[in-house]
Amino acid sequence: MFDAFRAPFERAGHAVLTPDLPGHAAGDARSVVRGQSMSDYAAAVVKLCAAQATPPILVGHSLGGLTIQLAAAKTPVEALILLAPSAPWGVAGVTMEEAISAVSLYALGPYWTLAVEPDYASARRYLFDRLPREERRTLFARMSTESGRALWETLNWWLDPFATTMVNASAIKAPVLAIAGGRDAIHPPATVETTAKRLNGEVRVFADMSHWLLGEPGWEDVAASCLDWLRRLADREAA
Repeated sequence: MFDAFRAPFERAGHAVLTPDLPGHAAGDARSVVRGQSMSDYAAAVVKLCAAQATPPILVGHSLGGLTIQLAAAKTPVEALILLAPSAPWGVAGVTMEEAISAVSLYALGPYWTLAVEPDYASARRYLFDRLPREERRTLFARMSTESGRALWETLNWWLDPFATTMVNASAIKAPVLAIAGGRDAIHPPATVETTAKRLNGEVRVFADMSHWLLGEPGWEDVAASCLDWLRRLADREAA
């Protein structure tokens, strides 16, 4: 996901790590992700943060955006950048597409027990909708399965007796930037803004962009906006 997006940060002098979440490594069997919880994903990020010499800046897209919220509530971080993040427990969607996504996976049966295969029609319509066909196919071929359990915990949080995706906002002391695409039907600006508000975060909306903020046309501007925000934070701390 971060093959291109990491480059501007590295040019700016940041050391960039792009870890695979549990069950998502290139060599993993497609069934390995089955049963993984959002708690498992967050724990993996917490462990990686603890291995760093200083608290890191966490950047997460979509489900990864929720993962780093959960992690930041459990470990010190310098800053959080949420790119079209999945919402935490208690934040309801505001659009019909969000409501449909919350129930559509039930067509698979007890999908929370499965490793859910990516669906090209959905990816084409909602994720890669601003990319040419050839690039869509190339990116889709690299997509892995996702844990049905993690999806259920995120999409149907109100049914989860453990409130797995509840984020303790008071435990997050770092500044937060959330970025939304104005044409994003998966996590539209209104939902992203609600998520950011819970974390006392700043929101920037790129009106012409959709969900694939990491690689669709205009991604360079998104990266530049993130770097500008980080520079302003550094200037504020130095003042």
